[in-house]
Formats: sequence, structure tokens, C-alpha cells
Amino acid sequence: MMFQMRWRTILPQHCVLLVTCLLINLEAVPIDIDKTKVQGEPHVEGAKIETPDTGLYYDEYLKQVIDVLETDKHFREKLQTADIEEIKSGKLSKELDLVSHHVRTRLDELKRQEVARLRMLIKAKMDSFQDTGVDYQALLKQFEHLNHQNPETFESKDLDMLIKAATSDLENYDKTRHDEFKKYEMLKEHERREYLKTLNEEKRREEESKYEEMKKKHGDHPKVNHPGSKDQLKEVWEESDGLDPNDFNPKTFFKLHDVNNDGFLDEQELEALFTKELEKVYDPKNEEDDMVEMEEERLRMREHVMNEIDVNKDRLVTLHEFLKSTEKKEFLEPDSWETLDQQQVFTEEELKEFETHILQQEDELQKKAENLQQQKEELQRQHDQLQAQKQELQQVMEQRKLQQGSSLSGPAGELKFQPPGEHQVGNAQNHLAGDQPLPPGHIPVQETAAGSDHVQIHP
Repeated sequence: MMFQMRWRTILPQHCVLLVTCLLINLEAVPIDIDKTKVQGEPHVEGAKIETPDTGLYYDEYLKQVIDVLETDKHFREKLQTADIEEIKSGKLSKELDLVSHHVRTRLDELKRQEVARLRMLIKAKMDSFQDTGVDYQALLKQFEHLNHQNPETFESKDLDMLIKAATSDLENYDKTRHDEFKKYEMLKEHERREYLKTLNEEKRREEESKYEEMKKKHGDHPKVNHPGSKDQLKEVWEESDGLDPNDFNPKTFFKLHDVNNDGFLDEQELEALFTKELEKVYDPKNEEDDMVEMEEERLRMREHVMNEIDVNKDRLVTLHEFLKSTEKKEFLEPDSWETLDQQQVFTEEELKEFETHILQQEDELQKKAENLQQQKEELQRQHDQLQAQKQELQQVMEQRKLQQGSSLSGPAGELKFQPPGEHQVGNAQNHLAGDQPLPPGHIPVQETAAGSDHVQIHP
């Protein structure tokens, strides 16, 4: 179970292998930790540990592959003894050939489902542009976490590609978050300046004064301890853990904050240590405090500590790494920590470039809006034309009905109607009354006084 815990813990935060099934197990290297000396809730055997979302677009596929591989005893044993380089190099992926048939069958099924999902995403995207004749197989090449040339079965190449893709993506994950934050800050400043342009001189001065006052109020906060320093950890020890600061012990501190008891401090466990420091600067009740900035501050603190302590750069802190960091001068005498309000997040040049990009986007959106409006007007024109044709057709049909009704009625409106057979008899009588001679031996039929008996005389 400990193996499974380590395997799952590593995934979301593992930069180097944090990825896929291998990654997670990869950190399963046993370490010597005497947990019997740390009081806390005992680990329940068989308890399922929920794996955090990695943020990858193939996160669900990654987790499912891990779950399936964990069921194979041979593969699990190989993972327990593998090191990082074996996993990154793809050597461990070759062990996939030795897993059970049941596991391979399930992996094949997972891959087919993932390929179908990606194809559906591609189709939806291309349909939105009204493209036709799309080569979906060729477009699958953009997804690097599986072998698109073989969409039916899960092979060792798929495992290798999944590991490398997840490793690369997770390494860039923090950078992407920083870039998004910078865009957020520039957009906020851009909107503030655009709003000022709409005000008169007096209102503009009032807004500027209010803005500077809020900045000053936000910057007026207690000293923030350097993340990972003795002062910062002792503050957590005293205020969060409720222990005597004079009894501070790094080893005990590590075990107390290794929440899932897997022998590592992962990124989430580290970030939790900075809550007290962040509360000095940010309060969700204060208008001047931006909670988006608080999360960026938390990310910066965690990155700093990782850079200082995480020697092998696997984005996990072992007890050994943690204790070694407490021996450094920086732990006892750290430099002051600059919060975001004391730093320049972007330059004026970057802001101008960002605003230019916004204008280009607005121009493109305006053109699309005009195009949509033209399409709307064209559709309305076609609709009106069809409605006119429909009305014209209805009028023609009504006129025809009226004409047919008038041909069956007399001057006074009476129906021109003869019972069946009467029309034929009349014609026969007219024929007999004509000048044409009768055949030999026939004489005309004469009506008796009763009008109903006929007498026919033959020679």
C-alpha cells in the first residue's frame, strides 16, 4: 500500500517523472523513516488515496493507465526497484511486454477509448470551422502522449510516450501559470487605464488617489518570513501545530506535515506551510487584496523552497533533503522576502505589446461580428424571400379552388349535377333521334301511355 501511496502522490507534482504511471511509482524508493515516533492517525491499509488533477488534458487517461498497471504484480515490483533515469530513458517501458494478458487487454481498451476521444475533439473543432474532408489520422499527430500510428493496441512505445509527454508538460506547468498571471495583471492595469480615459479631470484625480491609497494599504502588513527558513517553520510549529517554539525539531516537523505519510513533502504539503505567511498580506474581506495574487505568491514560495531543498529536482522533498537544508546558513539567517507588491510584475514595454495584441484581437472579433451580421442579414433576406414565395403559392392555390367551385355551379349558385347514368341515356336518345338510318330490322322504341313499358316489333 505504501508503494501505491507513493505512486499516486508523485503524479501531479512530479516534474521529471511526475507523469504517468512510472513517475508515480518511480519515487517509490524506500527511505528510512521511523513513523512510530510521530503521533497521528495511523495509515489505514487499503484506503484509496485520491490523486489530484495534474491539469493535463489527458489527465484521466493517465490515471486510468496507472490504475491498470498497479494491478500487475511483476510490473509493480519492477517499479519499486527502478530509478528515475531508467524510467525517463524508456528502459522500464520494455517491461510492459511481460505483464499479464488481462492487463494488456485492458490497456488496449483504454487506448482505443482515448483515440476515439481525441478524434471526437478534433471533429468538434473542425466542424466549428465548417471544414470537410478532414484527415483525422493525420491530426492525431499533434497528441504526443500516445502512438497514433497504432490506434488499437497499447504497446511499450505508448508507455514511453506517455511518460515523456507528461514529464515535459508538467515541467512547463508552473511557467504557464506564471505567464497567465502576468497576463491577468496586465489586463487589470489596461482596464484601469481605459476606465480613467472615460472620466473628467476631477474624477480621474479621485480615482488615482484611491488607487494609490489602496496600494499603500495593501503594502502595510507584518513582516513576511522567508519561506522555508527557521523563523517561518517555527511560526507554523507554534501557531498551526500548537507546540512550544523552544521545542522545535525539524525531523518531527517533517513527519507532522507529511500528511499522507508517504515519506515525502509534495508540492501541496509544502504550499500548506505558507498559509500563515500569506494571511499576513492577503485578506479576502479587503478590497485592496487580490486573491489571484495570493495564489501566485503561494506558487512563488513553493518554487523557491523547492529550488533550495529539492536536490534531485523530482519535485518531492525527502526527509534527508529537508534535514540537510536546515544545516545551511540560509535556514538560520535568510534574506528578506519580497512580496509581489514589492516587485514589478511587468514592464511598460510588455504592457504596450499586450495592449497591441488586445487591439488586434478586438479587431478580429469586430470583423467576425460584422461577418456574422452579414450572414444574419443574408439569412433574413432568404427567409423573407421564402415567405413571399409561400404566400404567392397559397394565393394561387386559393384561386384555383375558387375557379373549380364556380365551374360546378349555375347562375343562381345551384350545382350543375346529373345523377349517374342520366347523362348516358340522354346521349343515347339524342343519337336515336338523329338523321342516321337504323340498322335493317330495327324500328325506334316507342313509349306507351304508362311511360314505362317498351314495345319492340320485329318483322
